Amino acid sequence: MQTSTIVVLEGDETGQELLEESLRVLAPDVIELELELPRFDLSLGTRRATQNGIVHEAAVALREAGLGLKAATITPEQAGDVGSPNRILREEIGGHVIVRTGRRIPGVVPIGGAHFPISVVRMAVGDAYGAKEWREGEGEDELAFRTERIERRVCRAVAEFSFRHAERTKAKVFGGPKYTVSPVYEGMLKEEMDAAAARHPEVPYEPQLIDATFALLISAAGDPLVIPALNRDGDILSDLVLPLFGSIAGSESLLVAFNEDYTPKTLMAEAAHGTARALFGKNVANPMAMILAEAALLSHMDDEQSRAAGRAIRESCLEAVASGVRTADLSGHASTSEFTDEVISRTRSKLEVWSALGG
Repeated sequence: MQTSTIVVLEGDETGQELLEESLRVLAPDVIELELELPRFDLSLGTRRATQNGIVHEAAVALREAGLGLKAATITPEQAGDVGSPNRILREEIGGHVIVRTGRRIPGVVPIGGAHFPISVVRMAVGDAYGAKEWREGEGEDELAFRTERIERRVCRAVAEFSFRHAERTKAKVFGGPKYTVSPVYEGMLKEEMDAAAARHPEVPYEPQLIDATFALLISAAGDPLVIPALNRDGDILSDLVLPLFGSIAGSESLLVAFNEDYTPKTLMAEAAHGTARALFGKNVANPMAMILAEAALLSHMDDEQSRAAGRAIRESCLEAVASGVRTADLSGHASTSEFTDEVISRTRSKLEVWSALGG
C-alpha cells in the first residue's frame, strides 16, 4: 500500500461527530490505502485559546500535504473574536475557487426535474466580499459607495477549472456573469470563459447572463452542468442549486488553490452544511456529505488506486440510500453510525469485487 497525507481539521459539535464517522471509512482495511491523517483541533475553544495560532499551523500543514478534510466549525458573531477559520485557511493556502456540487439522492424527489449533477464553480476571493465601502452626505441625499475588484488570475482559474471539471464529469459549461451590463468588470470572467472554451473545444459550452442562468436553470437541469460564477453570484447560486435536489446531504464543498498551470495544488473538502447544534450528541445526523467530501479528495489524487477508492465510497453512499438505509432527514430510521457502517461494508465489498475482476 502507498501512503498519502490528508490533513484533518477538527471542528465543533455535530460537525466533529460527522468528521469522526467519515474517518472510519478511510481505514486501511476498508479502502486498501495507507493514509497519514495528521489532526488539528480547530474547535472554537482551541482557536480562542491559541488566538487562531492553531489555524495558522493547520494552514502550513495543508499547504505541504495538498489535501485537507475539514469539519464544520462555529464562527462567533461578536466583533473582536476569532472569526472564521475558513477565511484564514483560504487566504493562507491561496484558495481561488470554491466548488459546490448538487446531485440527486436516490429516493429523494428533486425539484423541477433536477436529475443530473450541477456544480457551481465560484471565485473564493474578491468581488463583493472584502470590498471597500463608505457613505457620503446626509438625509435623503446620503450616498453609499462600494469599490469591488476581481483579478484576471482568479477569473482564469474559475474558467479553466470549470472546463476541466466539465470534461472529467461529461458536463456542459453553462451560465456566466452579466457581461453586457458590465463589460469591463464582469466581462473579464466572460473573456476567460471564452478563452477556456477555445482550449477545450470538446466540452459543450452555453454561456448565459447570470439572470438568464437563474431563469433557465430548471429547464437546463436535464444535463450535467458546471456553472462558473463571480463570488457573490456563485454564493447565491449555490444556495439555490443545492436544495433543488431535495436535500443538501449529498453535497460537498471544495476549496481549490492552483499551480501556475492551473492544475490543483491544494484541495480542502468539507460538507456544505454547518454544525447542526440541535443534533449534537444524538447519533441521528446524516454523515453523507462528509463522506462524499473525503471521496472527492480521493478522486482528485493522481494514482488510480485512490481514485478507485473515491469512486467506491461515493457509489456506496448513494447505493446505501437507494437500498433504504437512510437517516431521519431522508425519512429513514438509520442512525449516523448505522449509515456509516453500511457505507463501509459496501465500499469494502465493492473494492474486493473490482480487485477480483482485475480492475
